[in-house]
Amino acid sequence: MDFRSSEQALGPRSEDVLPTTATAAVKVVIVGGFGVGKTTLVGSVSEIRPLTTEETMTQAGVGVDDTHGVERKTSTTVAMDFGRISINKELVLYLFGTPGQERFWFLWRGLFEGALGAVVLVDTRRLEVSFDVIGRLEERGVPFVVAVNSFPDAPGYPVEELRTALDLPESVPIVLCDARQRASSRDVLMALMRYLQSLAQAQAAS
Repeated sequence: MDFRSSEQALGPRSEDVLPTTATAAVKVVIVGGFGVGKTTLVGSVSEIRPLTTEETMTQAGVGVDDTHGVERKTSTTVAMDFGRISINKELVLYLFGTPGQERFWFLWRGLFEGALGAVVLVDTRRLEVSFDVIGRLEERGVPFVVAVNSFPDAPGYPVEELRTALDLPESVPIVLCDARQRASSRDVLMALMRYLQSLAQAQAAS
């Protein structure tokens, strides 16, 4: 057997190699309740093949996981999702999607370590699943933006109504998105980067 053949070659695929022009990397976490589209967002926007830890949902989760509103969901993230996107030639974002079920929230501490900011993905059909998520970010002091994911049967609300329902200060950006669309997901990340930049500028000026 010829171990030098391309089929046996080891190492990352060419499209997975970090651009040589990259000079800064930022860790971002994608959080939200169960079934709001975190895995979809990471997968749609990542420039590399995303790492996922999805497993088939079994009877073990019955009565434990709240599947109200997402009864047709058949798989779930049990550890994390991971992806990468280059915002420009110099700046690279590493994306870590968190598991949504409360029984896996103990993993969040490690995923939040070193994160510069977060995206909270919400579903207007089930806003209540976002309350504890936002509370945890606020407790940890992690800056975040809220992205309202578009579902075909989800009701639409004015941004200010959503802000009131989620008890968010005026400073926290709320953006609409379709997590299935790469451009839309990228716009969410750009909104987070602009928000983080504004926070840094305000801190520098104070």
